[in-house]
Amino acid sequence: MRVLVVGGAGYIGSHACKALSKAGHEPIVVDNLIYGHREAVKWGPLEIGDMLDAPWLAEVFSRHKPDVVMHFAAFAYVGESVSDPAKYYHNNITGTQVLLEAMRQADVKNIIFSSTCATYGEVTHLPIEEETGQSPINPYGFTKLVVEHMLADYQRAYGLGWVALRYFNAAGADPDGEIGESHDPETHAIPLAIAAALRIGAEFKVFGADYETPDGSALRDYIHVTDLADAHVRAMDYLKRGGTPTAFNLGTGQPTSVFDLIAAVSRVTGSNLPHDILPRRPGDPPALYAAADKAKNLLGWEPRYSDIDTIVRTAVTWHRQSAY
Repeated sequence: MRVLVVGGAGYIGSHACKALSKAGHEPIVVDNLIYGHREAVKWGPLEIGDMLDAPWLAEVFSRHKPDVVMHFAAFAYVGESVSDPAKYYHNNITGTQVLLEAMRQADVKNIIFSSTCATYGEVTHLPIEEETGQSPINPYGFTKLVVEHMLADYQRAYGLGWVALRYFNAAGADPDGEIGESHDPETHAIPLAIAAALRIGAEFKVFGADYETPDGSALRDYIHVTDLADAHVRAMDYLKRGGTPTAFNLGTGQPTSVFDLIAAVSRVTGSNLPHDILPRRPGDPPALYAAADKAKNLLGWEPRYSDIDTIVRTAVTWHRQSAY
């Protein structure tokens, strides 16, 4: 199939493009390159532009005639969403509606949406299931939840087929070393820890060592980006088979503590990871991890690269070569 990958020059989108190509599909990347990287577009054409530009987007649909859309294009810095919510509402919500309208005009019926566990907010029960109540605590998470509701409304009104994939902590890099993670600014724990271990970044910060967890540090569910990409291809196939529109958690269900992460980075790099223990950050829950049985049962999806050492090893290889 011809797949329009909106945000396909970014971290997860570029890995999805590789997975699509490997499965015999043609990814067509739409990206404004604000956060994406031209060098990450390797498996199909690149259309440089913004999904908010409705006439341009309609022309792209007309020219490429995609069969399905994968939508990764969102601003995703939680702190920035709090300080500048207008930017997030405009891009993440208005931009998505422009995209959905372009799909309607082009009669493209199916979309795979990049959602997030941030739609759940602060939870009282673990692991987090798809039926867990969604009460996001920041504008970023709220914009993703609004889009999920938009998809359901478009389904009821216009027959849209959709899957929303709620990622937990995306991490790692392409095992072949072709693409990887490069954000500016970087806020993700694993690349920050690797940079500290390789002495190319600041000392790693542990926010809170007094949680009621086995080692006192926060627990998170890290999922390898290649496993995320595989889930997108499977979700597309699921819709093609007539699967009911729905949302899926993408996680391992096996939480990793911050100190476990530090130990893994030290093992893989062969370098002691300098770190500083600071007070807890407001709003950081002690533990977040997924129940991903639904994706296993309906998509046939199981993580293959998401043990913490494999995640860190692929990320270290990427950061050492610093391809872009």
